[in-house]
Amino acid sequence: MEYARWLEDDERHMSELRTGLHSNLSDTDLRLMVNTYLSHYDEIFRLKGMAAKFDVFHLLTGMWTSPAERCFLWMGGFRPSELIKILISQLDPLTEQQLMGICSLQHSSQQAEEALSQGLEQLQQSLIDTVAGGPAIDGMQQMAIALSKLADLEGFVRQADNLRQQTLHQLPRILTVRQAARCFLVIGEYYGRLRALSSLWASRPRGRLMSDEQPCQTTTELQMVQPSQSHFSHF
Repeated sequence: MEYARWLEDDERHMSELRTGLHSNLSDTDLRLMVNTYLSHYDEIFRLKGMAAKFDVFHLLTGMWTSPAERCFLWMGGFRPSELIKILISQLDPLTEQQLMGICSLQHSSQQAEEALSQGLEQLQQSLIDTVAGGPAIDGMQQMAIALSKLADLEGFVRQADNLRQQTLHQLPRILTVRQAARCFLVIGEYYGRLRALSSLWASRPRGRLMSDEQPCQTTTELQMVQPSQSHFSHF
């Protein structure tokens, strides 16, 4: 519900940014709008921080987002380095200094992502080992240790959100105010299209698709049941 309200505000902020870019708005006024949009993103990170305390799995699995958004989820949100990659192609022309700054931000973001991903993998492996346990480990003690490890998941989500938040705040320091406004429009429009794609997927004519897929499924099943003789020609 909070995310739905945030999306409503997001549409309003995007409309204001779009109007500001297409009007003769001064850079000072446009910068105020960009800063307001940044504060808007700060709000979603604050809400996610509160939600992580109650149910970190809800954030990790992306159940608060649309299905298409979940395909690209990383620790409960977007990958900053991937987002920067999208922006680079949309913000031309960039000066050489701006391009160097953007590429440096992308590289540092990617390094931080890899470090967090490795840390999460180690935590997951440690959790697997704890839950698997052994007959020598007391059951209650085993679950207590596992619960403490699960609590560490919140820390990873918070660190990932901090990285996302820092990246968004860093972009306007590299770009001009009009490029920064365009940057946030690109981000908003991209995720808007993902949500629209999810709606189209949900409303697709499933009955027809199932009938179209049936012959292919039957053929595949027959191939599995009756393997070709050539599969054994080398034996």
